[in-house]
Formats: sequence, C-alpha cells, structure tokens
Amino acid sequence: MKKEITRRELFKSSALLCAACNMKLISGINFFDDSDENILEARYYEKLEHKRIKCKLCPRECEIDDQERGYCGVRENRKGTYYTLVYANPCSAHIDPIEKKPLFHFLPGTMAFSIATVGCNILCKFCQNWQISQVRPEQVQSYNIPPEKIASISREKNCKSIAYTYTEPVVFTEYMYDCAVEGHKKGVKSVMISNGYINKEPMKDLCGVLDAVKIDLKAYTEKFYKEVCAGELKPVLDTLVLLKKEGMWTEIVYLIVPTLNDNEKDIKAMCRWIKAELGSDVPLHFSRFYPQYMIKNLPPTPIETLEMARNTALAEGLHFVYIGNVTPHKGESTYCPGCGRVLIKRIGYTILEINLKDGKCKFCKTEIPGVWK
Repeated sequence: MKKEITRRELFKSSALLCAACNMKLISGINFFDDSDENILEARYYEKLEHKRIKCKLCPRECEIDDQERGYCGVRENRKGTYYTLVYANPCSAHIDPIEKKPLFHFLPGTMAFSIATVGCNILCKFCQNWQISQVRPEQVQSYNIPPEKIASISREKNCKSIAYTYTEPVVFTEYMYDCAVEGHKKGVKSVMISNGYINKEPMKDLCGVLDAVKIDLKAYTEKFYKEVCAGELKPVLDTLVLLKKEGMWTEIVYLIVPTLNDNEKDIKAMCRWIKAELGSDVPLHFSRFYPQYMIKNLPPTPIETLEMARNTALAEGLHFVYIGNVTPHKGESTYCPGCGRVLIKRIGYTILEINLKDGKCKFCKTEIPGVWK
C-alpha cells in the first residue's frame, strides 16, 4: 500500500536535489526545521488592537490579522506577535565573484559568499529568480545556517564578503544584520544587493553593519514601478539619499527593458537626479534585459540602447558608467575620469588588469572612489 504524502512533503522531496547542489560546498549543514523554536520574533513592527500588527519594515506597512502574513509571505502574525519565518533559513548559497552582484568599486577580483532566503516585497514581472523570490518558505527546501556559521564558512572559503542577494534581503533583514555582525568578527565584510524598498529606520540600522549596498533602480517613473513591479519609485530614491547621507558605498543597477523604461528623456532625468542628489562618482550599471518570467514577449535589450544610456549618463557628468550582461564590451571596464586610461579591465566577471595603487590611478594619481581593501 502506497503511503500518501502531504503537499509540504512533496515540495520538500522535489527540491532536495536542487538544494543539495546549492549547498554542495558546505559540510555539516542540516535541513531547516520549521518548528516553533526556530522561528524568531521579527523586528520593526507595532502591535495594534485585537491581535493585529502593523509591519514597519518596508513602505507597504502591511496591517496583518492574527494567523496571517504580510505581502512578502515570510513574516507572520501569531496571536499578536510578528515572526520572521526565514531567520537562519537560506534556500540558496553560492560563492560568486563580487563583480557578479555587480559591485565594480568594491574589492575587485574577490569572492563573495552569497546567500538568500525565499521572499520579496515587490513583484517584478521580469524577475530572474522568481522561483525563490515569489514563493513561501514551505515551498522550497531550506537549510539551518546560523549567522556565526555563515561567517565561519565565508572565512574558510576565503570569501572577503558575504552578499545578501538573489531574492530581496529586506525581507530577511534580521538574519542579514546578525550575519554582518558575525562576519565583522572574522574580518569578513557584508554587501546588500537590494531593491531599496525599505523604511528609514531599518535601513539606518543596517548601515551600521554593512560595507556596501547595490540598489536596483527599476525605472525613473512611478508608472513603471506600479505596473511592472507592484511598488513605488519615491521610497527607493529616499533610500539612495539615505545611503549617501550615511556614507555607505553604493552602486546602482538599471535594467533596461525595451519599450518600458528605455526612454532617453527619462534616463537623462534620472542621471541628473543622481548627479544632484548622490554625486558624480556613484557607479551606474545599465544592464541588458533578457525575456523571462512574466515578460517573454519582448526581445533582449538592443546593445545600441545600452550604449545610448551609457553615453547619456557620461554626457550628464557621471564618471563611472557601465554596461552589463553584454560581453565583451568596453563598457565593462573602469576608466579614470582624470586621464581616461583603463583602471580595471574586465571581460564578464574576470579581471584582466588593475591599474590602481592605494585607491588612485597609477598613471595620473587621480583618487578613485570605492572600497579597495
């Protein structure tokens, strides 16, 4: 007689092989146990009447009834107390070049131990990691890796940083914060790869433990954010301004989706805003779109469009403008704003040469902003 299995057991068994591949570099790791003792009270919420709560983590500020979850699907109200269901519960872990994030002015040529839990607080119709960003914790196999273990693995694997990436680290902010603290104890830095859709207080707290942040600026119109991402533009701009104020090393990625956010006028306006509010030295990466998830009817971004955007940004006075997801291309490399010589030559995620000494161009001695050691 065949044994019937529950829906949760089916999800877990079907995901075992994929999860094992993700974790193959790590020994001594157990599958995550979703019993109550492994569920941590969330930060950033307030209690309301009748066991309801209001989440204060991101601009959605979900008001949630007892036994319900917020929009992200990974934070749950249990009898008036809000819990994160993904603390120490990564579903993916890899060792990546830091250039893959992409961070081009942060410890070039080093590796980052990259981790993610399930969940996201927006819904991008072009998401490349939708299989883990747009699901609930019960739907994938995850592992139990506490922050101190993440830090130890990073050190053991000679990773100079921990990257919180793939999905949206805002929704696992407690885990990210504690991993960053433990990482610093072992000399390992931390970088957040985010959509920037987060409230001021939690972002300021994270600035105390992070070393760099990459923000995906999805577009420069509220229309795009509303219709394509189920989010808002202004909170992301506010996050970028806050990062500047806090002195956080920040880079920006703008994925150009044909016909949706490739308007030259909007790109020019965005570049002017970046220069005025953040300064000329913030690296800006224009990345090529490929059809996936809910947007499969559009072609890959024409290279000419990417070059138009890069040339527009340079003309507006931004010093470090890159083209991503196109290899090889001169827009992958870093050039000195003083003498124009190649500072860091790249092909894909590979560094071919670095012409920096003590954070300065070795040819003309121009100081180059970034985190170089």
